[in-house]
Amino acid sequence: MSLTAASPPARSTAVIATLAFAGTVAAVMQTLVTPLIGDLPKMLHTTSANATWVITATLLASAVCTPISGRLGDMFGKRRMLLICVVPLLAGSVVCALSSSVLPMIVGRGLQGMGMGMVPLGVSLLRDVVPAEKLSSSIALVSASMGIGGALGLPISAAVAQYADWRVLFWGSAVLALIIGALVGILIPHAPGDTGIRQRFDLLGGLGLGAGLVCFLLPVSKGAEWGWTSGTTLGLFVAAVVLLLGWGLWELRNSAPLVDLRTTARPRVLTTNVASIFVGIGMYSSSLIMPQLLQFPVASGYGLGQSLLATGLWMAPGGVMMMLISPLGGKLTNARGPKFTLICGVLVQACGYALSLGLMSHAWGIMASIMVINAGTGLAYGAMPALIMGSVPLSETAAANSFNTLMRALGTSIGSAIVGVVLAQMTTDLGGAAVTSEGGFRTGLLIGGGVAVLAAALAGLIPNLREDRSELSIPEGEREAVDA
Repeated sequence: MSLTAASPPARSTAVIATLAFAGTVAAVMQTLVTPLIGDLPKMLHTTSANATWVITATLLASAVCTPISGRLGDMFGKRRMLLICVVPLLAGSVVCALSSSVLPMIVGRGLQGMGMGMVPLGVSLLRDVVPAEKLSSSIALVSASMGIGGALGLPISAAVAQYADWRVLFWGSAVLALIIGALVGILIPHAPGDTGIRQRFDLLGGLGLGAGLVCFLLPVSKGAEWGWTSGTTLGLFVAAVVLLLGWGLWELRNSAPLVDLRTTARPRVLTTNVASIFVGIGMYSSSLIMPQLLQFPVASGYGLGQSLLATGLWMAPGGVMMMLISPLGGKLTNARGPKFTLICGVLVQACGYALSLGLMSHAWGIMASIMVINAGTGLAYGAMPALIMGSVPLSETAAANSFNTLMRALGTSIGSAIVGVVLAQMTTDLGGAAVTSEGGFRTGLLIGGGVAVLAAALAGLIPNLREDRSELSIPEGEREAVDA
């Protein structure tokens, strides 16, 4: 009998809780410095432009390291890689807590970003250590921890920043990293299905993907500051195209690639990954617009004049809703399949955006809209890993999930850039200053809702396993596990 079949309910519950907690803490690191953005230049004795690298470094490190940690998890064991991911998370937190200038802070934030690989690793590990009857709901919860952590991180960090020294944020994250390491070491069992596959690591593939992602994400995140038509922005985009095309050719010719592009080209996997980009855009658009609406001056006629802490508290129920809805999404997946759950999730997202257009003039209306949007995000985030894991061999689970997580991250970056341009261009005069107009905010919300509808249409195109004939390329010995 396998370890998963023999695991008692109490043990499996502890495993699920540990992996969900690890994913949530890793995701909190993304929003940890949000309350400090305005004060970073003064705190770190630097310019505003340099201070933005404190956020950009985390984004880049997460994007580059997530697919690498996934592949290493398949090669050497996902539990082992989870423990290894704790190291940069802890080290980065300590470096940030001790920083008094911008360079070490950027280094520390980059190290924290490396810990984001915990989320797809945790999702993939569930396949090895959780009983089959709990698998769908546990996948949904651990996968949604990325959104839960992002939603809960803002009010928590805002409260700490307002009532305590900012370094407490990073010492607290260091303590959380230690707790995660202890919990994983004590509660996560060694599973027969998590022994890894002994292959050489594709170092050139890792370097090529990392360089391509950096060249793409840098202009996406800094294009508004540098100018979208500047030589630097356009040059980096061209370099990204060249590097990623070269990386793709290398991966196709490599016998042990970092990412098996033949697997990702299967219609079921490919369509899910493309839909994931749009789900990421839909999720992040609300996270960018709603806090600004809440904090905008009342004198504008459409702003609500809330403090940063109050804004975080109005946004927090959205994270709680995602946490509550995720297990229900698992049950829906068991009953109707992950494709149905994904379609339902993005349609709920779209309904939340429609609701926000009518209720954006009230704080409680924004809170209600965020709860609906995040409920849809929770359903969608739980369904996508289930779709991926039902379509790839066991030996590629972590790498495939990490690549899907990367697609979601690309979506959030693209969404941030698109909505950021809209908010920056559609302005009105307020006390002699150009600020985002009400029409700008409404347009941003319309974009978020429209993208969600588009994601639903893409999800509808995801083929069932029996329709995806490319599944025949899965080795015979693994076919039964994949169909299960």
